[in-house]
Amino acid sequence: MSRAANVTQQKLAEKLTILNDRGIGMLTRIYNIKKACGDPKSKPSFLSDKALEGAIKHVVKKFPNIDVRSNLNTLNSVNTMKAEIVKALALYYFTFVDLLDFKDHVSELLTTMDTCQVLFNITTCFDLTKSYLDLVSTYTALMILLSRVEDRKVVLGIFNAAHELLHGNSDPNFPRLGQLILDYDPPMRKLSEEFVPHSKLVLRALLSLKSVYPRRNLSAKQWRSAQMLSLVTAPAQMLNPAQTETMPCEYLSVNQMERWIVFGFMLCHQHLAVQGAGELWTQALNGSLVTQVYRDEVIHTHPYILAFFESNKGIGKKAADVKECLQTAQQNAAITHRERRKFLRTALKELSTVLTDQPGLLGPKSLFVFMALSFSKDEVEWLLRHQHHVIPRQSKGKTNAEDYMDRALPELLFGMEELRALVKKYNQVLQRYYVQYLSGYDAVVLNELIQRLPHVPEDESIILSSFYSTMMELDIKQVEGAELFDLNGFRLDWFRMQAYSSVGKSSMMLEDNKEFAKQMNTIVFHSKMVDALDEMLLETSDLSIFCFYSKLFEQHFQMCIEFPPQMRFTISFPLICAHFMSCTHELCPEERNHIGDRSLSVVNMFLDEMAKEAKNIITNICDEHCLLSDQLLPKNCAQQIVQAVNRKKHDKKGTRPLQEPEKPGAESYRKTREELTTMDLQHMALTELCFSINYCGAIHVWDHIFAPREYLAQHIETRFNKALVGMLMYNPDTQEIAKPSELLSSVKAYMSVLQGLENYVHIDITRIFNSVLLQQTQPQDTHGEKTITAMYTNWYLDVLLRKVSTGQIMYSKNQRAFVSLTTDERQLNFNAEEYSDIVELRALSELVGPYGMKYLSESLMWHIASQVIELKKLVIQNKEVLAELRTNFDKPEVMMGLHKRLLNLDNVLQRMTIIGVILCFRQLAQEALNNVLDDRIPFLLSSIKDFHHYVPTEQDTQLLANIRTQIVNEMASAAGLPIKVDPALCTALRAQKMEGISPDEDYQISCLLMVFVAIAIPKLARSDASTYKATLEGHLNNSHCLAQAINHIAAAMFTNCGMGDIEERLKEFLALASSSLLKLGQETDKEIVRNRESVYLLLDEVVKDSPFLTMDLLESCFPYALIRNAYHAVCRQSELYAQ
Repeated sequence: MSRAANVTQQKLAEKLTILNDRGIGMLTRIYNIKKACGDPKSKPSFLSDKALEGAIKHVVKKFPNIDVRSNLNTLNSVNTMKAEIVKALALYYFTFVDLLDFKDHVSELLTTMDTCQVLFNITTCFDLTKSYLDLVSTYTALMILLSRVEDRKVVLGIFNAAHELLHGNSDPNFPRLGQLILDYDPPMRKLSEEFVPHSKLVLRALLSLKSVYPRRNLSAKQWRSAQMLSLVTAPAQMLNPAQTETMPCEYLSVNQMERWIVFGFMLCHQHLAVQGAGELWTQALNGSLVTQVYRDEVIHTHPYILAFFESNKGIGKKAADVKECLQTAQQNAAITHRERRKFLRTALKELSTVLTDQPGLLGPKSLFVFMALSFSKDEVEWLLRHQHHVIPRQSKGKTNAEDYMDRALPELLFGMEELRALVKKYNQVLQRYYVQYLSGYDAVVLNELIQRLPHVPEDESIILSSFYSTMMELDIKQVEGAELFDLNGFRLDWFRMQAYSSVGKSSMMLEDNKEFAKQMNTIVFHSKMVDALDEMLLETSDLSIFCFYSKLFEQHFQMCIEFPPQMRFTISFPLICAHFMSCTHELCPEERNHIGDRSLSVVNMFLDEMAKEAKNIITNICDEHCLLSDQLLPKNCAQQIVQAVNRKKHDKKGTRPLQEPEKPGAESYRKTREELTTMDLQHMALTELCFSINYCGAIHVWDHIFAPREYLAQHIETRFNKALVGMLMYNPDTQEIAKPSELLSSVKAYMSVLQGLENYVHIDITRIFNSVLLQQTQPQDTHGEKTITAMYTNWYLDVLLRKVSTGQIMYSKNQRAFVSLTTDERQLNFNAEEYSDIVELRALSELVGPYGMKYLSESLMWHIASQVIELKKLVIQNKEVLAELRTNFDKPEVMMGLHKRLLNLDNVLQRMTIIGVILCFRQLAQEALNNVLDDRIPFLLSSIKDFHHYVPTEQDTQLLANIRTQIVNEMASAAGLPIKVDPALCTALRAQKMEGISPDEDYQISCLLMVFVAIAIPKLARSDASTYKATLEGHLNNSHCLAQAINHIAAAMFTNCGMGDIEERLKEFLALASSSLLKLGQETDKEIVRNRESVYLLLDEVVKDSPFLTMDLLESCFPYALIRNAYHAVCRQSELYAQ
């Protein structure tokens, strides 16, 4: 059988592929065991059990020769828990068994490759050489990691003892496992002995890096001089495809090559004197202080090598070279890598700018993209490893800790994410370009090279034919039809061919056909651009390493968000969280949920922090704008007026003028833009942060989608909600509250800032406004907190209207506001007119809207209804007397006697006045609401007015007509239109009916209540507070508000009774009241008739305000001449007081 046939049967390519993948899986499992055993929270509980402490010590001491039968007393505690121990430790134990199995397969493959005399060369047999070096380094890392599992002897020993106690015999794998643990502790001595027969192949593979590693490991200065990664240095060649003779080596990780060199030459240290080996070794040791084992597990390279060399006789002399390299690395490595990162930040920015503008260049220049990503990934991983594991060196009292800190790292990460996004977005551009390239150019060149190949064996010939046919079958229509490409078989065939043609005595050696090999490596790169872009991105830009440096990750994020020049790059941190799941392996599924949960929690935390920071900046800007808006309020012009008056006085006297206060707007004048104000800095920070939040609409992490803009929208909504209540400045202790107009001004200033946010980030601010302002129209928001509607309603009811009832405030009809009657701040710490005039109530209507005003009305009506209940109770007390008064109103002598028997007349008048005051306030609020709606929705309001004016009820029954009328009245009332019968008051009275009273009795009580009020009105004439103030068009005790109370209460009560006799009852009231007031003209006691004229005016007010009564009817009951004389008298009296 031929040599080639033997190699074919060995399946080197397949075995290398499988073992490398399995090696990563084994590293993952051992890594998780190490972490679990090193963490008291996650390690098996019985390993810390004091009952097992003696047994564990015995097992560790006797390991691996543990005689279970002879030490049953010592292992008695194990015997009691043997089933639980076997179950809990089975996963750990059989992972070590799998490791033993993996070791056997690796040893077998390495021996086979030695036998086949494989010729490695990274430039020609790239896949074969890379896979071989990967396998060697993975195997070495596995043994190093195994030696770091703290409880490995305990786990294996205790499991085997429990297994023997449970099954009567020890596990058959335990003797070999025990020997494995002893042999590889420490691991490098045994590994170097084990690799003695393989050292020639390892050396040959490492020496092939001489043509790649030195030119890849250049300084930033050399990169700049070569104009590395630049697309614009040679515009004439911009459309030419970027390619070299060693395409796969251009984006091969330098960190990976250094790992190969460090581990490889530690295994075959005897060959360090070979030409070229020393240079690679020295250069690798000069570049780093730590070497990655797996994830965040590293070795401190130089001390580790020194310890290994010094423990072996004969190689201690090489330790001096290692020490020299250590000094060089300590002095230069950090600076070299810092300069590289600085160069890469600029290079990545240029690449992304050009490719964003001209994505078609991704086709010819894709190599530059993956080179840039690979270079950047190397630098990021180097920085993380050294920042976490290297202790800063002290020199002359100073440390070099700053060398391992990079505040501009987010910019580099963002550049990587930008390039990744471009590759993913324009993947079809790459596919179209390389499908045509493979079929139109590469296939032709390959065919010519195949024709020139001498002595091609049959197996290789079949593979070569398949290469050509596969490439020729590619068609641009497949891309347009969105067909899925799969060229993995194509690349595996090339891997196989490398194995076939790189063994000794092969009839076709790749070393003799380098042009063909280099062309095939280029074709493989082109094929990856068609169907393996995700794999390429994973290989060159995967940053899942951050998952294992979580504290550093969070630290860099915090520095980024606190450093304004880097704020725009904060989005790179949440984007990196999407990489975390790529570090999982199918051989260790148990860590998938753990890493997934970590990625979700971290991305959520980052986005939340970004939104919080943006919200804080926006809040600061809003607060400043609110202060500026406050400066424009009318109250602030008083100081300017005073200054103007004083200036005139000083001008007349010729004295030195006073210094003028700074006028609003002075902050906008600048001498130079170089002097940045606090607001300038805030706006800059907001712009940068919003750019980051707006960078991408969605981040996909472990089957979850995160929307950064929604985080910001939620925070702004919450903050705006709290800010609205905060700007109210309500103090429950002092009862102080912001005037509605001032609050409205602040809210508009706040909203104008938030509206401008749409210029920075694509969020729907209008939706936020609608949501928040709608919540503020309700008594509670979505979080159950009080809103401005609730607070203003409580303040107007509990503070303003309560002060009215104590006589400190009166309602002025001509000013359409409540006016303060006292200036004593101890009694009244606010001016009523500043909270109740039309301007303030319009502002209140704008703030709380129709819903809020409806809630205010309902609260007012509830208070009125409670007063009506008390009034009805008073009526019941005087029911018999009132019934007689009702029937004998035309008998003066009887009326006089009955009048004396009435109880609580003052109480009735007081409660009716309170009702009148509340109704007057509600009337003002309704008018203000109507004015606002007329400005805001004039067309809709006109439709409501039409409905209210004409309700179509011709074809309806009386019941349906009443229902329609009620619905339209409620709609009109909600729009602030005046209604004959207030639906809200009717509803409130119905809701607070007196219990145990029939409808007929309730009707009778309502009628008697009107009688009671009519009989009680003349008593107002005795009070000094009933004086009518003509300048304010009102009585000092607000008795003029009785007109509103009488009309509204009568209309609502008799509507609820359903008799339809509102007009008759008001006529009856007018007759009774007229009769009672006319008797005042016959009184001779001046005390009784002190303010008789003021009280006469009440009848005129009642008729004017009533939609049911007319002046003719009043004239028939009460001579209008008396009312006219009364007006004359009170006006003259007011003039006398004014003089």
